[in-house]
Amino acid sequence: MKAAPQAQLRLIDLQELDSSLDRLAHRRRTLPELAEIERLDGRLTELRDAIVAAETEVGDLDREQRKAEQDVDQVRARADRDQKRLDSGQVTSAKDLSGLQAEIESLHRRQGDLEEVVLEIMERREEAESRVASLRSDQTAAQEELAGLAERRDAAQKQIDEEAGTTGAARTAVVKDVPEDLLALYEKLRGQFGGVGAARLHRGACQGCHLALNTVDVNRIRAAADDEVIRCEECRRILVRTPESGL
Repeated sequence: MKAAPQAQLRLIDLQELDSSLDRLAHRRRTLPELAEIERLDGRLTELRDAIVAAETEVGDLDREQRKAEQDVDQVRARADRDQKRLDSGQVTSAKDLSGLQAEIESLHRRQGDLEEVVLEIMERREEAESRVASLRSDQTAAQEELAGLAERRDAAQKQIDEEAGTTGAARTAVVKDVPEDLLALYEKLRGQFGGVGAARLHRGACQGCHLALNTVDVNRIRAAADDEVIRCEECRRILVRTPESGL
């Protein structure tokens, strides 16, 4: 392939701009805020699930408490009715009186047991409500942190995009100075070799693979015409000759 020496030199400018664009794209993909945002998104999902579970527990305990309180009311009402019968003097049989008194005592014991159940449920409900409040506080803190991270991410991405826009415009201008066939080769090599398609030959070494050329290759390049497009024998990238090539 043939290309004017000046066009080949423009490949170095193009490579530097493309490397800058690659670095900017890498920075954009690996902003520390992105990893933190992903972590917080996961944390918020966990918190939402935990809040739903805790609120469900509160609801279950609320229903359980109402049922236990109804049981207490029913036992109390029955004990009150029996006590009124006892106090009214309507029951005269000693056996019936003894049975009624035993039932009242049993109902009072039952009422005491049920009231203990109510208290235990109330304590569990209070703990569950406390968990909900704590989880909601954590959720609010995480949401505020997430908002701050999103703001910093957006600012960083905006700065990177502005730099990329400026660099991209400069690249467009350089591309105009590179022949289509040379540009196509450069782009192909960039895709094959980690984004680097062209490199300087500097003091007898390829700046793409950083290996020194042997004497035979140096002599071959020295003898080549100025418009001959040279490839590195080691990495196959385009080698661009400059006054510092050591030829």
